Amino acid sequence: MNKVYHLSSCNTCQKILKELNLPASFETQDIKEEEITKEQLEEMEALAGSYEALFSRRARLYRERELNKKELSEADYKELILDHYTFLKRPVILNNDEIFIGNSKKTVAAAKAAVHG
Repeated sequence: MNKVYHLSSCNTCQKILKELNLPASFETQDIKEEEITKEQLEEMEALAGSYEALFSRRARLYRERELNKKELSEADYKELILDHYTFLKRPVILNNDEIFIGNSKKTVAAAKAAVHG
């Protein structure tokens, strides 16, 4: 599967999508407009190895809900991501059986190399 989960209102996601110059075979999903399904999240987790790897601690709600003061389980991470799109670390790029999570330069470079092989 070739897909990108992103947020269209996020300047960083926009910049990364432009830099990646994805082929037409890639589907994009704005996670604010089209919520992530349980099945989609489970597919991402299978490639990432954990829900924690997909979880963004930078989300404003992370501190507002005082989650930084709690010990979160894998089930908690899954429920939080399904509950609110901002908890997904963005963008998430699926390229066949590879997953690239987040916006670090290293991750973006690896995704670009994988996509354009």
